[in-house]
Amino acid sequence: MSTTPTHTTLRRALPGRFLLPGDAGWDAARQAWNLAADQQPVAVAVPTTPKEVAAVVTAARERGLRITAQTTGHAAAALADLHDTVLLKTADLNGVHIDPQARQARIGAGTLWIEVAEPAAEHGLAALAGSSPDVGVAGYTLGGGLSWLARKHGLACNRLLAAEAVTADGDLIRADPGHEPDLFWALRGGGGSFAVVTALEFELLPIPRIYAGGLFWPWERAGEVLHAWNTWQATAPEEITSSARILHLPEPAAPLPGRSVVNIDAAVLGDQRFGEQVLAPLRGLAPGLDTFAMVAPAALSRLHLDPEQPVPVISDHRLFGELPPAGIDALVQTAGPGSGSRLVTVELRQLGAALARPTPGSGALTSIDATFALIAGGIADRPETGAAVAEDLERLTGAMRPWDTGRRYLNFAEGPAEASTLFPPETYLRLRRVKAQVDPGDVIRSHHPIPPTP
Repeated sequence: MSTTPTHTTLRRALPGRFLLPGDAGWDAARQAWNLAADQQPVAVAVPTTPKEVAAVVTAARERGLRITAQTTGHAAAALADLHDTVLLKTADLNGVHIDPQARQARIGAGTLWIEVAEPAAEHGLAALAGSSPDVGVAGYTLGGGLSWLARKHGLACNRLLAAEAVTADGDLIRADPGHEPDLFWALRGGGGSFAVVTALEFELLPIPRIYAGGLFWPWERAGEVLHAWNTWQATAPEEITSSARILHLPEPAAPLPGRSVVNIDAAVLGDQRFGEQVLAPLRGLAPGLDTFAMVAPAALSRLHLDPEQPVPVISDHRLFGELPPAGIDALVQTAGPGSGSRLVTVELRQLGAALARPTPGSGALTSIDATFALIAGGIADRPETGAAVAEDLERLTGAMRPWDTGRRYLNFAEGPAEASTLFPPETYLRLRRVKAQVDPGDVIRSHHPIPPTP
C-alpha cells in the first residue's frame, strides 16, 4: 500500500511504536481478540506512557483523524468502519499496584483482569473482575462491569475511585469526585466515547475465599435443569450470582463430561456450609459433574471456562424481565437438543438484587433493570459458518422476543447496537451533554458511540 501524506506526517509526529499498512507486524497489531472483526484502521499506535497517548491523540486530531482505544478487542465487532481512525493499543500501559491497607488498586489501562485478581487475592482481597482472565480492565469497567459478585456488590464501575485519561484536546487529566466530576460520572458505565483512559484506581473488597464452581448434566436434560434453575434463582439470596448455559462445543473440553451439556455456574459469598445449603435443590438433580469448592477470588476468572486465546465469534445479547416456563421452553426448543442450532453457547445470566438497586453517588450505569441477561454465540471461522451462526442467533432472539425488555447492557452487546438502548433516556441525554463538553468534535470513538449534543 502506498504511503499517503497523512501517513508520512503521522510517522514523523508520533513517538513510540507506530505501524502503518504494509509495515512488518501490521496484521498482528490490528488484530482484535474477536478474530471475526477485520479491523482496518489508518494506523496502529502502541504508546508506552500517558504523554505518548497525548501525542497520538493530538497528531490524529490535527490531521482530521479519530482515535479508538483498545486493550483486547473483545467487542471489536461493534466498531464501525475505521478508515478515518487511528487504533490506539493500550497493552503497554500496564502495571498493577495493590495497597492492602487501603484496600485499593491502581491499574494501568492495558492490564488484564487476571493480572489484578491474582495479586489482590494474595492479600485476601477481591475485585469485581470480569468472568474471563483475558478481559481488559479498562473496557470492562467503562462499560459497567458485571462480575461473579455482582448480585451482592453491584457493578464494578461504581467501585471506581479515579481515572487518569487523555482528553480529545490532548490534555492529561485526573477524573474523580472532586476533579472533572461530569467526566468521572460518564466514565463509570457510559463507555469509551469520552477520553482515552490510561490508568484506573479501584476499591477492593475483603473477600479471602468464595464457594464457587459448576454443575453439569447431559444436554438432553436441558429443559428439566433450566426450569429447575429458573424456579430456584427466583428466591436465591443475593450472596449468590449464577448463570445457566446450554453448551454445544465443537469438541470435548476438560473437565466437561462431553461436547454437549447443560451447565449451572455460581459463586457464593459465604462458607462451604452456607453454599451447600443454597445449592441443595440443584444438587438434587444429580449432576454428572460437580466442581464446587472453596477457592480464592482469583479462581472466578476461570469459572466460566471461556477461551483464553483469540477466536472468531459472532454473538448477540438481550435483557429479559421475568421468564415464565414458556420462555424457558422457547429457549430450549430453539437452541437445545434436537434444534439443530449451531450456537456454541446460550447463557442466561442471573441479575437482580444489588444490580437492580440504584447506587447513591454512582456513575452513568447505576443499575440494570432486568432479571436475566441472554448471551449467545458461535464460532465464525469461515463465511458460511458465520452466516449459519447469525441465522441461529436471529432465530433464538426472535423466539425470545416476547420477554425482551428492549434494553441492552453495553459490555454484552458485542454487535452493533443503538446507544440509546443501553441507558435510560435521561442518562443518555446527560451522556451526550458530557460528550459535547469534553469532545465536541467527536474525536474519541468507541463501540456503541455516544454522539455529542449539537
